[in-house]
Amino acid sequence: MNNNEIYKRNNAKNFIYISLFFFIIHLCFLYLGIDFERFFSALGRFGSLIANRYYPVEIPYVLEPGYLGSILDSIQMGYLGLVIGVIIASVLAYFAASNITPSKKIGYWIGKFFIIFSRSIHETIWTILFVTIVGFGMLAGTMALTMYCIGFFGKLFSEELENVDMKLVETIRSNGANEIQVFAFGVWPQVKTAFTGILIYTWDVCFRASTIIGFFGAGGMGWYLKRNVLQLEYARTSAIILSIIVLVIFSEALSAYMRDKIYKETQ
Repeated sequence: MNNNEIYKRNNAKNFIYISLFFFIIHLCFLYLGIDFERFFSALGRFGSLIANRYYPVEIPYVLEPGYLGSILDSIQMGYLGLVIGVIIASVLAYFAASNITPSKKIGYWIGKFFIIFSRSIHETIWTILFVTIVGFGMLAGTMALTMYCIGFFGKLFSEELENVDMKLVETIRSNGANEIQVFAFGVWPQVKTAFTGILIYTWDVCFRASTIIGFFGAGGMGWYLKRNVLQLEYARTSAIILSIIVLVIFSEALSAYMRDKIYKETQ
């Protein structure tokens, strides 16, 4: 088979795949009964709706002590959820990494199960579940973010652990080292840079989650957002949304700076 025939065959395959892709999209729209006329009509009113309801933005509201305190609450929830979740996830990830797990028959499956279990439930659902158990407030939010971080960090870190050089690990194990020594001297030096990067990335998503879960009873900025939405305080709602956007952008910028700094130090 010459190059021209291969080229034509690849083009035919790509055409089939693309056609199938758009056909499935078309079937989804038909099944869901999406009204495009209604969609574009609403899209045309979007600008006027924002101008009439959400403008002007009531900036002084987000500078009041009560709301500023809720920002601190959200940051603390995110930080506690991150620290507790990462500690638990690091242990689970070590057992869930197929190449270095000390127990492939039991420990590996336990680690995998808890990581998958934590990831399978959205943080807002975790919040609702914990609110029903411990009541409204920051405790439920912290517990929800902890479960979220276990699943998120555990998956990424376990995959990183599976890429370590096993020669060094097996050499240390063959000398009679226990699992703590194996991790400290054989695994950690290989993954510490990746660990820091994953940790920073996890903080990004954890902080964003902490700004919203209050809407479901966990306190913080989300609680103020829910209260003003229900009271139809659109000017205040827009101010809260704007403050969340600013805080997330600041967190992203700080995280990017830290990642770049760590990367340069490791070169």
